[in-house]
Amino acid sequence: MSVHTVVFTDLFGSTSVYEALGNAQATQAVTQVTSWIASTIGAHGGRVVKLLGDGVLALFRNNRSAINAVVEIQRKHQERMARVPVAHRLPIRIGVACGDVEMVKDDCYGDAVNVAARLSDLSGANQVWANSAALEGVNEAEGVRFRVLGPISIRGRAEPCTVHQVDWEDDAASSLLTMQSDMVPLFDPNEVDTLGGQIELTWMDTKKSFKSFDLPIHIGRLRQAEFVVDDPRVSRTHARIDWRNGSMMLVDLSSYGCWLRFSGDGSDLLLRREECVLHGQGEISLGSSFADVSAPTLRFSVSQPPT
Repeated sequence: MSVHTVVFTDLFGSTSVYEALGNAQATQAVTQVTSWIASTIGAHGGRVVKLLGDGVLALFRNNRSAINAVVEIQRKHQERMARVPVAHRLPIRIGVACGDVEMVKDDCYGDAVNVAARLSDLSGANQVWANSAALEGVNEAEGVRFRVLGPISIRGRAEPCTVHQVDWEDDAASSLLTMQSDMVPLFDPNEVDTLGGQIELTWMDTKKSFKSFDLPIHIGRLRQAEFVVDDPRVSRTHARIDWRNGSMMLVDLSSYGCWLRFSGDGSDLLLRREECVLHGQGEISLGSSFADVSAPTLRFSVSQPPT
């Protein structure tokens, strides 16, 4: 056994691309992306262990090289996707884990391999999730932030794993995401439990409901946003609601933040480039606190799937 940093990449939503392009063209598109990922990994000193259809498994000797590689992969792939028709896009989700790895011939096994693969499965399109060990000794570079998501249970492990999201969007990539990400589904409706949760949002005369397979949805001034709030205090893309690990997640994307208040709880929570699980009922104030009675304030109601 030796310690390695394991990177597991997966192309998300390939099923819909096969439907749109047909087997031959879709296979070519997937192969082009995975080959490019492999070459980028090699350029950062990583070793590609194997290609897994629409995934890549790789090893790095140190955390810094691994994180630099996955950030470059996401940033450059976002630029590539902006030039591709919506139906043909293949967003990438990535899991990174550092730990003991056992090499057997040309393959690798061990806890870090399992964790990286599982984090890739749990993450969303365009996301990078990493365990704490994979970020040791790594500084947040320009435009990169490590955001703790907390302990998450990993199948096959007795103890939960503390997970971080590697936010990689620099200014250029953030602009691309603002204009394009509302067209990239985080989940394929055919791949999620139809009994997933539902959220209802209300602002003034606008009321909309979204099921788990509709997510992510964006809240903001952009006409392309799934829930438009036309107020000058609201950013073009102010917030996003994700479906992750069976929960509704409110993710702030704005400059001025979101204020959150749950029914029955008198305390207000400020999110500024942070995220929080939504549950029950409550209110979200965009760009200004609840103290400003004129602030654009949404009401939300979350229904969880039956157990």
